[in-house]
Amino acid sequence: MKITLPFAVLTAALCTVSAYNTAHAQDTMSEGKKLFTESAVPACSICHAMKQAGAVGEVGPSLDELKPDAARVEKALRNGIGQMPAFKTLSEAQIKLLGAYVASATAGK
Repeated sequence: MKITLPFAVLTAALCTVSAYNTAHAQDTMSEGKKLFTESAVPACSICHAMKQAGAVGEVGPSLDELKPDAARVEKALRNGIGQMPAFKTLSEAQIKLLGAYVASATAGK
């Protein structure tokens, strides 16, 4: 089979995009986990259980059972909900990162 140059270039570009997306997803999970377990004040893991983070908190709902999507997590972080306070010290980027992390870690999509 003869491979033409445009096909080879397209294939290489798709492989590069795929590798970037994989690395970006790994960064999101790593950075999100750090925020969830350490950097957010108070740390989310103090109150919430979530297997991927090794969190066993019992005050708030188990996020593995709740399976919130990113928008739901972001809204709770911005506004608070029930006993959970609003996280006013988190940046918008950190809120979005936590939303993406929790949704991905719990399959909340």
